[in-house]
Amino acid sequence: MGARSNLRLKKFYGQHLLVSPGILKRIVEFARLNAEDVVVEIGPGTGNLTKEILKEPIKELHCLEIDKDMIEELKKLQDPRLKIYHTDASEFDYCLLGNSLKLLGNLPYNSASLILERTVLSHKCVVLAVFMVQKEVAQKLVKGLSWLGVFVKTFFETEYLMTVPPRFFLPPPKVQSAVIRLTRKEPTPEIEPMEYKAFLTKLFSLRRKALKNKLPGELLRRASIDPQRRVEELSLEEIQRLYFLSKA
Repeated sequence: MGARSNLRLKKFYGQHLLVSPGILKRIVEFARLNAEDVVVEIGPGTGNLTKEILKEPIKELHCLEIDKDMIEELKKLQDPRLKIYHTDASEFDYCLLGNSLKLLGNLPYNSASLILERTVLSHKCVVLAVFMVQKEVAQKLVKGLSWLGVFVKTFFETEYLMTVPPRFFLPPPKVQSAVIRLTRKEPTPEIEPMEYKAFLTKLFSLRRKALKNKLPGELLRRASIDPQRRVEELSLEEIQRLYFLSKA
């Protein structure tokens, strides 16, 4: 398999290549690909998932890879639908590639949060994403127990699809992984993402403290929220109510 090539993995990129054919196939199935789809793969590495995606009758596949050595491996895949970019997926503007994208990827552990944030910032052109992340990250996202979890859940329906043990990777990571699916909410909320992110990061700072220590009492009263509550006790609807009232 491609993952067993002689390429050296670089620890600072957080590279753990998924080498299980069965799980690669499941990830593609979770994406529900069709002939009109423009797909973006993040961190394709040696191309194991790339090959599985190209078995589907998709329109285009754009691969974003930061490691130039991996790009040389990817170039061996001969397919007119495939386009390869040497770039950092945590900083790339996905909307340059289309207006109705599906994102797939086994996200590098050290940049998964930044890529998830970038996905939300690109929500107007991303309809669906299927990502492999650390299990702990997946659980927090689905439960909305962090500013990033709330950020994602505001714009996307989030699903925890399956747990993936370390033995399915090369090299095996020290933690379990999980596959999640993000499906864009329709209609999309009329929320400016960067303003909302600033609000959420402030709200989740000092998360153990009561809300009265972070927000004006008048704001909490108008939102009908007990000032003694803590941020992790709030529902998504209550957080959005606070956000909109803070802007009024």
